[in-house]
Amino acid sequence: MNNSRAFLHITYKLYGHLDKLTGVKKSNCLNCYLSLMKHAWKKNNYECGLRYSTVAFETKLSRITVRRTLDTLEKLNVISTVRGRSGKTYKINQLFLKTELDGSILYTNKSKMYKKDHSNVKNRSVLVEDINTIDRGNNIEKIIRDNRGNMDSLILNLSKLPLTELNSEIANKNPYYIKLAKERKIELERESKATYVNPHKIINELTKISKNSNPRYKEKVAFNKRNNLDYKGRPKK
Repeated sequence: MNNSRAFLHITYKLYGHLDKLTGVKKSNCLNCYLSLMKHAWKKNNYECGLRYSTVAFETKLSRITVRRTLDTLEKLNVISTVRGRSGKTYKINQLFLKTELDGSILYTNKSKMYKKDHSNVKNRSVLVEDINTIDRGNNIEKIIRDNRGNMDSLILNLSKLPLTELNSEIANKNPYYIKLAKERKIELERESKATYVNPHKIINELTKISKNSNPRYKEKVAFNKRNNLDYKGRPKK
């Protein structure tokens, strides 16, 4: 049996999708992703069951780095996982793949092999998510990640997202933050519609209250009234 593999086309969509990461996280994700693809073949619907130790051995990364990296790939919807007794089963999101080559025959929309292999493509269950859904999840995750430790900034930035994003299924992964963000969003909308008094009027009223409560001022007003004087102490005409 020939187990050799031809070419696997990973789209630049994946490379750009990982631009949301910083530092060496992007290279670690690509490294672990290629390790998974070494075992996830088209014939098994791009699924593979691996232990952290296997990926760590192939990527030369530590087990803890592998675990964190695979969690990141899952959060970014690049892969999905199913936990089993002896490890996890990883499934690759085919949104970031192009059709493989089979031996030396190129899969094109005009070849017999392409037509044969894609004849029932509508009936297949594949992990393909709408890119808008992925972006919504990334917006939320990125805000939480970038503002971790600063709750006020985190909630404020989340509240600026459209309500459709805050009500999406991906938002349910962070219900506490989303709840506070929605409340903050309502407050901001209420404040934007509020009618405020001119600050000068407030200052004038406070000054007037302070003056009227002054005992000396009260005595002066009473004296002027008794003697028919104006506010400057001059006789009224």
